Amino acid sequence: MSYVIALPEAMSWAATDFAGIGSALESANAAAAVHTTNLLAAAEDEVSIAIAELFGTLGQGYQNVSAQAAAFHEQFVATLSGNASSYATAEAAAAQPLQSLMDVINGQFVAATGRPLVGNGANGAAGTGQNGGAGGWLIGNGGAGGSGSSNAGADGGAGGAGGASGLFGCSG
Repeated sequence: MSYVIALPEAMSWAATDFAGIGSALESANAAAAVHTTNLLAAAEDEVSIAIAELFGTLGQGYQNVSAQAAAFHEQFVATLSGNASSYATAEAAAAQPLQSLMDVINGQFVAATGRPLVGNGANGAAGTGQNGGAGGWLIGNGGAGGSGSSNAGADGGAGGAGGASGLFGCSG
């Protein structure tokens, strides 16, 4: 049994967040490059020049490693974004046959009783006082009743009743 949970929205959010981190690091590295790769010697002697060259070489080495890390980071963000999209597409494709089956089953119940087996009831239209639709017999929340009349200068009419819920559900 797998205990991994994948939420496409969370993956997309994480990819966006990681992209922002990458941008901040690239900006910081670009700002540091000027001050760490082209160093001036403290004096005109051989030791000062050698030390400046050594530190400049180390700074350039850091910039090279940083560029490789940035490339890896960009690939990681692209992979994470792509996987979020792929997962959402696969999830929708996997749910489609189940939805078709539920449409067939619910169609039989609606034809026989006027209510689906599983599903939420429709909300009543606003300003009409219309009753909410009944939820599914087994699972489903009843729809919320519509609000009363909103005509200017007129008393507000009574709102519609919430729809009946199923065995597991809440009345609207």
